[in-house]
Amino acid sequence: MHLEDTRRDFAADPRLLQGALIAVVVGALSTVTAWFLLFLIRLFTNLFFFQSISGAARSPAANTLGLWVIAVPVAGGLIIGLIARFGTEKVRGHGIPEAIEAILFGKSKMSPKVAVLKPLASGIAIGSGGPFGAEGPIIMTGGALGSLVAQHFHVTSAERKTLLVAGAVAGMTAVFGTPVAAVLLAVELLLFELRPRSLLPVAVACAVAGFLRPLLMDSGPLFPLQTSLVGPLGLVSCVIAGLASGLMSWGLSNLLYKVEDLFGKLPVHWMWWPAIGGIAVGIGGYFQPRALGVGYDVIGDLLQNHLAIGVVLALLLCKAVIWVIALGSGTSGGVLAPLLMMGAGLGALAAPYMPGGQPALWPLVFMAATLGGMMRAPIMSVVFALELTHDINAMLPLLAASTAAYGFTVLVMRRSILTEKIARRGYHIYREYGIDPLERQSVAEVMTRDVKTVDVDATVEEVVAQYFGADQAHRVFPVVRDGAAIGMIHREMLGPTARFAEGRRIGELFDRRDLLVALPSDSCRDVASLLALHDLERLPVVRDRESMHLIGIVSRSDLIKPSLALFDEEQRREKFRRVPFPTRR
Repeated sequence: MHLEDTRRDFAADPRLLQGALIAVVVGALSTVTAWFLLFLIRLFTNLFFFQSISGAARSPAANTLGLWVIAVPVAGGLIIGLIARFGTEKVRGHGIPEAIEAILFGKSKMSPKVAVLKPLASGIAIGSGGPFGAEGPIIMTGGALGSLVAQHFHVTSAERKTLLVAGAVAGMTAVFGTPVAAVLLAVELLLFELRPRSLLPVAVACAVAGFLRPLLMDSGPLFPLQTSLVGPLGLVSCVIAGLASGLMSWGLSNLLYKVEDLFGKLPVHWMWWPAIGGIAVGIGGYFQPRALGVGYDVIGDLLQNHLAIGVVLALLLCKAVIWVIALGSGTSGGVLAPLLMMGAGLGALAAPYMPGGQPALWPLVFMAATLGGMMRAPIMSVVFALELTHDINAMLPLLAASTAAYGFTVLVMRRSILTEKIARRGYHIYREYGIDPLERQSVAEVMTRDVKTVDVDATVEEVVAQYFGADQAHRVFPVVRDGAAIGMIHREMLGPTARFAEGRRIGELFDRRDLLVALPSDSCRDVASLLALHDLERLPVVRDRESMHLIGIVSRSDLIKPSLALFDEEQRREKFRRVPFPTRR
């Protein structure tokens, strides 16, 4: 009964409230920063392509520069190279891998330089025609803000990680208006755990960003769409869409890192690479102006089937080529918006040939499947597409296609486009996670209950003869007084000083206040951490810390039992029933 009364479904720490309150501030700051980043993109777009200082939204495709448009991305790349060289190299890349690296290998500490220079570099990169989205930079910048805010409080590395992620996904919420998808992005890509201590602050930050967004930006879905329900035949088309999107994800990811390797072989400093990549962007932008920049207007046209097939094909090929070259050059920009455009473009090309559904549906389905396959986050991609369009009728096709793309890429790709970059820096990330077997079981389930104890009034000579002689059964024995544990005795404690004190009682060797104990309700993980921290082999298990009544002992070997049980669940194959087949008589 005592065990049932003390165990909980979740760890309830009052510090959870502190984290949630800080997350309110982080969410608000990230929302303002997202607005500022979008403003910078508009500002630099007008400056580079229209030679005007304005924050008005204009597409770089409307420029009248002629051949001079080729020079614009080159100039932007040169500026980014200088910022990376003399500011901070962390402005390079598309943001999410850098955030993951900081979380897993940098104790979630990010510098003020990142918070200032990342949005500046990204604004210049995208504003000068870079074929990127704003979500990667805001994830990096929002994460830096969350980390910086956390560094002003007395928090653990795990709590700082939560606030970093809260800032990152709050920024994504502000850019796209997708708070639930942002929370799922945190769960599937950034947190590497699912606990109240992480989920609550992240959800709070996204909710704050969602409520504040209409005050600074347009409210409503980014790409409003309404499709009809599909019939059973649509499932076949969804699987085809998922496999095709997964294949494109595989191809783009491999091509990207081959291009990155080619840049690495250039006989010039990496500072010049973004400018070199800008040449390809400029040439592509000259022939296909709508491939430049974020391209939200193009995504909207693709989802609404407003573009001819020939235009879609040319735009898709151009966007893929310049995106791969620009990102491979190490410039600054996000991957979500380009993936949305390329996925929607593939769907628009395939739509006339897809059975079981209306043509307007497939650009959306391919778009979500490409995102889910490339980023290995299928649930996030489904909800992301739903929140972008508010098209609830598309939910089932989105789920089927994204799941198929996810399964395909898991089987054929060792790493995703995000984790490959981190692996190239010498860090491997294992993306699967589940409940730790040591968390699932309590001490009461693995401890040894039949314990041989040493009485506190026994003399040193008696203990040496009875417990540590030729028939010694254990290395360590609990010492008890009237059933209450006061210490643990081992042979090394009975050295010459203790042994030659004739008639000395064992109880004189211990101070009960220094005794580390385990409770039956403690998780095996807690005990394992305690043993590792204090370099111990075993702990006495007591009923409660007031009475210290000994009820068992738990050792390192006992902690193997949960892992053995998990291994049995995962590896042992069993068949309990056979399907009966009628036999002829």
